[in-house]
Amino acid sequence: MSRFFSKKYSSLVPYTPGEQPKDMQYIKLNTNESPFPPSEKAIKAAGEMAKTLQLYSDPECRVLAEKLAEALGVDYSEVLCTNGSDEILNFAFMAYCDDDHPAAFADITYGFYTVFAQINNVPYIEIPLKDDFTIDANDYIGINKTIFIANPNAPTGIALSREKIEEIIKSNPNNIVVIDEAYVDFGGESCVPLIKKYDNLIVTGTFSKSRSMAGARLGFGVASAKLIQDMNTIKYSTNPYNINRMTMAAGVGALEDKEYFENNCKYIIETRKYTVEKLTELGFETLPSSTNFVFTKHPTVSGQKIYEELKSAGILVRHFTKEKICQYNRITIGTKEQMDALLSKLSEIVK
Repeated sequence: MSRFFSKKYSSLVPYTPGEQPKDMQYIKLNTNESPFPPSEKAIKAAGEMAKTLQLYSDPECRVLAEKLAEALGVDYSEVLCTNGSDEILNFAFMAYCDDDHPAAFADITYGFYTVFAQINNVPYIEIPLKDDFTIDANDYIGINKTIFIANPNAPTGIALSREKIEEIIKSNPNNIVVIDEAYVDFGGESCVPLIKKYDNLIVTGTFSKSRSMAGARLGFGVASAKLIQDMNTIKYSTNPYNINRMTMAAGVGALEDKEYFENNCKYIIETRKYTVEKLTELGFETLPSSTNFVFTKHPTVSGQKIYEELKSAGILVRHFTKEKICQYNRITIGTKEQMDALLSKLSEIVK
């Protein structure tokens, strides 16, 4: 740190993204990216839009937002497009959290929640998962805090039912509840329909996973029109042109290629099932997943050793050092060929 760095950030611990080493060619199963390229329609649309990059992008993201609203079954006024879902999550921390409205989220969940709370100087509590790594909805009933729930959760992959989430929303009528649905397309139950019923709900999503656009940085929030107005106030006070023209065009192209999107999700779900079956045969214990990754451990070989052995063999997975989950590794579901390479190496390691 330089001597000029503000003391208000002196204790800030930044988010640690998945490693992106350049020393060799890896099978990357560590950052939950799609193994498939974006839709050809998305690629073509982005290429065409590149010819107009001398112009600013539309701050309203009108064409994209209307197309997204149509796909989600909501109104244009109920959608906000953002630079990845991280931006809409940060907007929620900025707009709805303060000393009178502390944040609450699970102790094992998306690591950025803690960072957003700290950088925005927001008090927060971490609510422990149950012993089986599930979220207990009762722990969030009537707690009168701004609640953030990744559903399905990461890194566990476990989903909470929409019925349980509705209980949480209903019991906290004077506080915002944010449901982060980054992985919902792989088996979760979306809470988007509930925004018509509850004015304290924000649902966030991303094009990074199921629509193969992690590098484009495109996310969104869905909520009542008044909540979207709130967050637009934050957006227009920080970065009005938050999404570039090429990304917007790619997003529209991706939404227009529904068949490609659905087929890729189906492939990931089938490959996930195959991978879990093979992991079980090797003695691994894997949590039930509704995402494009699995969270798994072996009873006799440490998570750290498995991670290191795989990396030395050119296969990257995500290892966490927090005591509660340090025996586990999070493994992104790639192509069947990639998973077979992983499984082959794991077979050597555990033997």
